[in-house]
Amino acid sequence: MNDHSVSARKRDKRRQILEAAVGVFAKQGFHKSRVSDVARAAEVADGTIYLYFKSKDDILISIFEETMADMIERVQLAIESHSDPLDQLREFALFHMRNVEEHRDVAKVLQVELRLSSTFMKEYKPTRLQQYMDIIGRLISEGKEAGVIRADVNPIIARRAFFGALDEIAMQWILTPNARYGLNESAEQIAELFVRGLQS
Repeated sequence: MNDHSVSARKRDKRRQILEAAVGVFAKQGFHKSRVSDVARAAEVADGTIYLYFKSKDDILISIFEETMADMIERVQLAIESHSDPLDQLREFALFHMRNVEEHRDVAKVLQVELRLSSTFMKEYKPTRLQQYMDIIGRLISEGKEAGVIRADVNPIIARRAFFGALDEIAMQWILTPNARYGLNESAEQIAELFVRGLQS
């Protein structure tokens, strides 16, 4: 077996463990889950987990890192179909909520369980999240330069407010089985509110 085949098998096994962990953490909760639960769901021996991850927290952080890297790549492609920064902000909001709706277990792990990890909250620097939010800030800055967004808007504050609104609505949708609003509707309303407020 060549090195390429070995590397591919390792990537597949790692992906298998992460996908199993998402299901376990979403169903049982991060703190109530054990590494052995993840191993059982992934259909591997307990010791196999430690060939790929140092701890349960490391599994959780890896889910975050890989999910965010994928989201950054996909949202960049989604907004490229628009040239106007305000339209790109609308597309960002729609993309974010579609992603939550289509990957509910992953969203629950990242938005609920991740915040319960003391390792993540105290020790880990969420660079990927910063990069994701920086896309919003960049669009706002580009809108200011193009004259379609007010000159007095602070991109750092507006970026956090825009993402915070999306994050809060998504969180409530995840925690409320029979939410009285849909995510697509929410994305459109949030985008409309911010776009109207940002417009020059």
